[in-house]
Amino acid sequence: MSTVRTAPSSGVSFLVVAGILWGTGGLFGRMLGDATGLTSLAVAAYRLAVGGLLIVGYLLVTGSQPPRSRAAWARISAVGALSALFQAAYFTAVSLTSVTVATLVTIGSSPVLVLLLRPRSADRRSLAAVGPALAGLVLLVGVPADGGPSTAAVLAGAGCALVAAAGFTTMSLLGARPVPGLDAMTTTGAGFTLGGVLLAPLAMATSGLAFVPTAASTGLLLAFGLVPTAVAYSCYFAGLRRATAGVGVVMALLEPLTAAVLSAVLLGERLGASGIAGGVLLCTALVLTAQGRRAQGQGRERSA
Repeated sequence: MSTVRTAPSSGVSFLVVAGILWGTGGLFGRMLGDATGLTSLAVAAYRLAVGGLLIVGYLLVTGSQPPRSRAAWARISAVGALSALFQAAYFTAVSLTSVTVATLVTIGSSPVLVLLLRPRSADRRSLAAVGPALAGLVLLVGVPADGGPSTAAVLAGAGCALVAAAGFTTMSLLGARPVPGLDAMTTTGAGFTLGGVLLAPLAMATSGLAFVPTAASTGLLLAFGLVPTAVAYSCYFAGLRRATAGVGVVMALLEPLTAAVLSAVLLGERLGASGIAGGVLLCTALVLTAQGRRAQGQGRERSA
């Protein structure tokens, strides 16, 4: 006798929440840097460490048992190393070029890397969404202006951004393959705490981690660690358990879209015609991806 699932099985909703919350990261990071004088690399180290520790503290208070298997700790170690690599490479790309170049290469190349590494993980709608997604990203974020970094700096920055994209993509591919006995929150909490520990020496050697704590800076640090880090990545890893990595990296495009909307609403930055067109293309790509995943889920339900 066939059974019909009533619980959502696609995981797209988790990925959508993750992408939207990631979009607040730029705003929180900028405000934290302004309030403390910390560099981007130091802010990234604090982001991982505080976000991870908040989750670990929650798990301890709720009585959750730590994972015991070697496979679980191997996955946590991998997530920690990849998160540190992703953050370090991304902010190195920013320092060599600009936020625009780093964002375009890192986020734009991630769906392409997934298709190259796991071509079977994408359905026809997801494949059709890649083109509009990349075009929308370019229109939304913009292209580098003349008189910017040198060609050598741009090439070096693009190389670092590709390393960042590879780190994020690998982390997504791993997250799509759950480990028995290891849930999304434990993966994020323990993995990001380790990532923060790995990133801290690099931040100390290049820029330092010291700042004068105030009520405002402490509140911003906790919000930065909680909203776009602890909650967002827990949702992302939870969504990857029910969706493919290809869907995950396309839904990550909600980050620059949300950031652009927040900048326009809260900071008064104008999107312009190209930015609006890019947002429309991104939304189209996200809808195509979500519909493709929903159709796959319905197909599995009918065959059950």
